[in-house]
Amino acid sequence: MDAVLLLEDGTVFKGKSFGAVGTKCGEVVFNTAMTGYQEILTDPSYNEQIITMTYPLIGNYGTNTLDVESRRVFVSGFVVKENCDYPSNWRNNNSLSDYLKKEKIVGLEGIDTRKLVRHIREKGAMRGIISSDQKNLNVLKGKLEKYPGLVDRDIVKNVSMKKPYKWDKGVVDVLKNEELKPKTKYKVVAMDFGIKQNILRLLRSHGCSVMVMPGQSTAKEILGQKPDGVFLSNGPGDPGPISYAIDTIRKLLGKVPIFGICLGHQLLGLALGGKSYKLKFGHRGANHPVKNLKTGAVEITSQNHGFCIDADSLKDKDVEITHINLNDNTLEGFRCRKVPAFCVQYHPEASPGPHDSNYLFDEFTRLMEEF
Repeated sequence: MDAVLLLEDGTVFKGKSFGAVGTKCGEVVFNTAMTGYQEILTDPSYNEQIITMTYPLIGNYGTNTLDVESRRVFVSGFVVKENCDYPSNWRNNNSLSDYLKKEKIVGLEGIDTRKLVRHIREKGAMRGIISSDQKNLNVLKGKLEKYPGLVDRDIVKNVSMKKPYKWDKGVVDVLKNEELKPKTKYKVVAMDFGIKQNILRLLRSHGCSVMVMPGQSTAKEILGQKPDGVFLSNGPGDPGPISYAIDTIRKLLGKVPIFGICLGHQLLGLALGGKSYKLKFGHRGANHPVKNLKTGAVEITSQNHGFCIDADSLKDKDVEITHINLNDNTLEGFRCRKVPAFCVQYHPEASPGPHDSNYLFDEFTRLMEEF
């Protein structure tokens, strides 16, 4: 079947459909990872986004039941140069197309993805609509005009779990079929703004008993769990409207050690009085260089964010900048000097991506030990 992607500036990309049949709006962005498409699809941080993969061949190792990062696929659409319908991998259960069909996600293949990515890099990420069942561009344009986009909207509520739950699965070595589950030494409350499961696996494998609580939980409810530490998770969209979480974090500061990543990093920055802004086309991929200012080492990191904290807005907030992005010098991490709290903008849990930043989970356990 034919399929189409229409951008808000009127640019049209026509190709072939794979996955489900339907129409969906979202913010059109790109990801530079060569592998890990199933983890990307199931990352709640991609809620309401139409993902374009820059690597030309996607789907060649299929999909499986282990490489998922949440309870379902959260993207609005998936765009590739070439979809592989004949995957080959010892863990493969289903082709990518069948997987998207099951998850009711529209896929588009056969377009010039380099042209689309260059357009986004020049013009910036923008609203778009992907469709495999509607060919009339005027109809699609009318639907797209009604879509509000991500700015100034709380879409965390669309992905956060509504009830608390306990997590007790560690990291699994798929080659040895072994699960790393040491004795628990620390009790951690993980605030779910759209949390990835590999974060929870790594916390458990670092000796933490993990209670996952909804993003709208209050400081009183969290402290009522008597945690040794609080983790602020990743999540989708604009951090500014998430006022309930900002207020909760502000009340937790100084009472318990805090570790945040991605959206959690941004919310901690706003809780301290910093300011956020939207990046032109965001950082998404598994190959972003970040410099650790404390050690001088460069980490290759996994990233997925379209908003950022303004480093200048934290100058008088008694924080130390710890990490910067070497591509554009944007803020990638900071720690508080007077209270036990630190955060990074990137994804140290990877999945997909390199493991250069796993040490941050050790830093969190050390912080809880000292506190």
